[in-house]
Amino acid sequence: MFKASRLIAPLAAAILLVGCATTDPYSGQTQRSSTVTGAGVGAAVGAAAGALSGSGSTSRRDRALIGAAVGAAAGAGIGAYMDRQEQQLRESMQGTGVEVERRGDDIVLNMPSSVTFGFDSSELTVQARNALNDVANVLTQYTDTRVNIAGHTDSTGSVSYNQRLSERRAESVGNYLAQSGVARNRLYMTGYGPSQPIATNATEEGRAQNRRVEITLTPIESQFQ
Repeated sequence: MFKASRLIAPLAAAILLVGCATTDPYSGQTQRSSTVTGAGVGAAVGAAAGALSGSGSTSRRDRALIGAAVGAAAGAGIGAYMDRQEQQLRESMQGTGVEVERRGDDIVLNMPSSVTFGFDSSELTVQARNALNDVANVLTQYTDTRVNIAGHTDSTGSVSYNQRLSERRAESVGNYLAQSGVARNRLYMTGYGPSQPIATNATEEGRAQNRRVEITLTPIESQFQ
């Protein structure tokens, strides 16, 4: 029996090898474009789907090749789209205190407590508003992404109080982005309270890291099909 993996493994490998690693001018870290990775993954998925679909005069091998081509194009499209958005955000966030992280096809903006809010407050600071103005400017150019806004707190105080505070902070960020031109149907605000720490709550430094708002930008894949 013909197996799509025999055909597409060399194709995906070739696509991945063609992509070149680059150095992020802002962090100094070596990065590989997600366009290349997306193309390879899309090709593999497309080949498998193509090999299993249809019947008639078109051979299984030919269907796999067609599926690989379509899948590679879709995967590359998402990767390239997010690559461009990431680059603009990195440039815009320089000097703001907001960290930009890439997680697969997702882009995560980490806004620490030193940037966003005063102690026990959900009112955005001037620094936060300025940073969000730049974020909104990019988001209005890239409309095929979902904007997930997550509020987080440290463990000081009751869980119920921190839960409400995290929700108010997420809503403050979301509302400000909406006022700045980002469509509300793209915005999803959630509060997590102290349930997702990224550092220890035993020290002030750790608690400061846990008090944050994360904006995760996720591609709406249906727009790339």
